[in-house]
Amino acid sequence: MTQPSVLITGCSSGIGRALAEVFQQAGYQVWATARKPEDVAALSDAGFHAVQLDVNDGLALGQLAERLKAEIGGLDVLINNAGYGAMGPLLDGGVEAMRKQFETNVFSLIGVTRALFPLLRQNKGLVVNIGSVSGVLVTPFAGAYCASKAAVHALTDALRMELAPFAIEVMEVQPGAIASSFGAQASQQAEQLIDETSPWWPIRDGIRARANASQDNPTPASHFARNLLAAVQNQPRPLLLRLGNGSRALPLLAAVLPKGLLQRVLKKRFGLNRSL
Repeated sequence: MTQPSVLITGCSSGIGRALAEVFQQAGYQVWATARKPEDVAALSDAGFHAVQLDVNDGLALGQLAERLKAEIGGLDVLINNAGYGAMGPLLDGGVEAMRKQFETNVFSLIGVTRALFPLLRQNKGLVVNIGSVSGVLVTPFAGAYCASKAAVHALTDALRMELAPFAIEVMEVQPGAIASSFGAQASQQAEQLIDETSPWWPIRDGIRARANASQDNPTPASHFARNLLAAVQNQPRPLLLRLGNGSRALPLLAAVLPKGLLQRVLKKRFGLNRSL
């Protein structure tokens, strides 16, 4: 039998690296991408087909597609995992921060999938888009991130219908809290944004709390990866998969609690229940 293939974006650490390891153990030929040369070298040393890739670089995506076509002919699974979380007040970050957030979390998802569409069509493949429960339950100080993940969910639904005639399946994954470097990176980004000129400076601890919330009792990335692999190998595959701590409870809260009550709880949690 031909060895199945998977391409995973954002494999430097956390979910992406765990997925690469689990799929490799399951017998897949794993193409793992990362932006930094040192991360690409580490992935290569681990036995993956490592590719340096900025998911926002259209030229690089075209070159990757040509390389895959020449070396393996088609692609069985694409996992759009690359992304990051922009933390802080929406008005502090402004349009530029939101643009960067959407370029990586949203626009690149379409760019990568479009570039690899012929290869997925060849193998009647599967596209897996990594969303977030943050796209379902919106919190303060993560507005751009929440909006980007809500956009991922909407685009995934549209792609699923549009790719159906080509026998390409599309799966949406909404992780909860997963152990990764996400919290540390979000916290660092928030610290760079927070300064004494911000109107929200007096409640900066609330911003820090939101930046670190994704690492509250997190599910191990390896556990997440094994469950995602099982869903990929299952028939029929689920259209929506929620994995990790809070992945079911938080969307349930968003669905059943009146919006006013939910927002009062969130404002209290992040220090927004007082006048500034």
